[in-house]
Amino acid sequence: MKQILFILSILFTLTSCSNDDSASSKVEFTDLYHADYFNGDYNNPKANLVIKDLSEWNKLLVKLDLNIKPWQNSISTDIDFEKYTVIAVIDEVRNYGGFSIDITGITQTENRIVVKVERLNSGGLATVITQPYHIVKIAKTNKEVVFE
Repeated sequence: MKQILFILSILFTLTSCSNDDSASSKVEFTDLYHADYFNGDYNNPKANLVIKDLSEWNKLLVKLDLNIKPWQNSISTDIDFEKYTVIAVIDEVRNYGGFSIDITGITQTENRIVVKVERLNSGGLATVITQPYHIVKIAKTNKEVVFE
C-alpha cells in the first residue's frame, strides 16, 4: 500500500508541475527589410540578432549596406527603440541566388519570445552571390529571445 501511495504521489507531483511555455500568444511584427542583397563582404557571418538600441541598429545598417538610397524612399530606418525591438536573421553567404531566410512567426510565453525561422526558398536559380536576411520590429520587450 505504501508503494502505491508513493507512486501516486510522484505522479501527482509530476503532472501538477506547470510548464511556462504551455500558454503562448502570437506576437505581431512589421517587416523592415527582407532581401538577399550581398554587399561584397565575405566576413558577414550568419547571425540571429536582437537589436535594442540605435547604436546597434546603425551598425547593422552599415554592415549590410542598408543605408537609404534615393529610390528607396518607402523604407524607413527610423526606429523608436523606446517602443520597439528589432529582430534580424542573416543567412550565410550563398553562391547562388534564390535563397531566402524567413521569419514566419513570433510567439511569446510568460518568460520568452520565440522566433520561428525557416528557409522558404531553396535557391540555385542564378549564379550570383547573395546573403539572405529578414529584419522585423516587434513591440519593445525585455524577455529572452529564442530562435527556432
